[in-house]
Amino acid sequence: MLAPQISVGNAPVVFNEFLNRPGAVGADQAVDAGVAAHYGDPLAEQRALAAGTAIVDLSHRAVITISGPDRLSWINSLTSQSVAGLAPGESSETLLLNMTGRIDYAVRLFDDGTDLWLLLERNEVAGLLTWLGSMQFALRVELLDRSIEFATIGTLGQPTLPVTAPHGLPVVWRDRWMSVGPGGFQYAKATRHPAAGWTYSEVLVPRSALAGIVASDIPVAGLDALEALRIAAWRPHFSSEVDEKTIPHELDWLRTAVHLNKGGYRGQQTVAKVHNIGHPPRRLVMLYPEDAHSVDKHSVRPSRGDEVVAPNKDGADQIVGRVTSVARHFELGTVALAVIKRGTDPTAELLVRTAGCDIPARQVVIVPPDAGAAATVTVSRLPRRGSVPR
Repeated sequence: MLAPQISVGNAPVVFNEFLNRPGAVGADQAVDAGVAAHYGDPLAEQRALAAGTAIVDLSHRAVITISGPDRLSWINSLTSQSVAGLAPGESSETLLLNMTGRIDYAVRLFDDGTDLWLLLERNEVAGLLTWLGSMQFALRVELLDRSIEFATIGTLGQPTLPVTAPHGLPVVWRDRWMSVGPGGFQYAKATRHPAAGWTYSEVLVPRSALAGIVASDIPVAGLDALEALRIAAWRPHFSSEVDEKTIPHELDWLRTAVHLNKGGYRGQQTVAKVHNIGHPPRRLVMLYPEDAHSVDKHSVRPSRGDEVVAPNKDGADQIVGRVTSVARHFELGTVALAVIKRGTDPTAELLVRTAGCDIPARQVVIVPPDAGAAATVTVSRLPRRGSVPR
């Protein structure tokens, strides 16, 4: 049986061979259509992925290349990260913000000395290509959508794969979320950040090689496995955590996607103002919802988009945010990320409102309510009029 057809970015319709594997169950989120949520045993797949032995199919993601001698300085001038000096073989990530500092696009970057590779979500590519095309002017750059040629494979290990290397360097994007990057800043106050062991990377392979990978003996995990591990690492994801109001501070994304000593890009004033003298209006939290509730004899678990509720000062419930990601972790049970109002009591037990019931959820603070206001401002006391200096 042939796998369902999918389109990637602006590329023509292609087949996804991974969906022909026995037990494959397609992902139910529209943005993830065309890849498998799991292959029949989600928790075993997750253990293998966490151990670094399995891979995860991300062939629905998009790939863009920018070639030309101005590619790095151009992207550096437009986005939040400092990439003008990105060396061949190095990985980075950056955000393209609007004029008010809200996130429009989030892009993973790898430079091979000739091309700058942009790895991004399928729902980003059309808008980003259009906007970048409008900003080319007379610069020596060329944009190409390469999604029909190359597919993305995710892993936390180093499996043997036919990695593409058109200019001699294997195109492997390594996530820097494990630690705070140069020029970055971490709001999370955890003694040991859960991303300390996050060895995630994304490998580009020719689409023509997918059938051989599927037929090999490399263990394969579904997207659900990656989601659970990502949530446990407090790692924000564009298609999940970002909405039309999101600024990077709310997701602790200053860690790796923003260089605070770099200026001159769209939205930079908001980034600096909120970090130095303000506070982000919302904050990312991790939730541990009770594993299951019974409604009309049916088991109910939280879903993405569910309302998060907290008691107010009068004891009444108020909506303070929404669940952005949820998964079943092989060790932690049900885990979720949510974006809530900054002023929500960090010690409060929250409720997730889903399918007609409220599920208690323990809150773990990622971005604290006092995040921001990082500048030390010294105000000299001025003498009163008429006073005599002594």
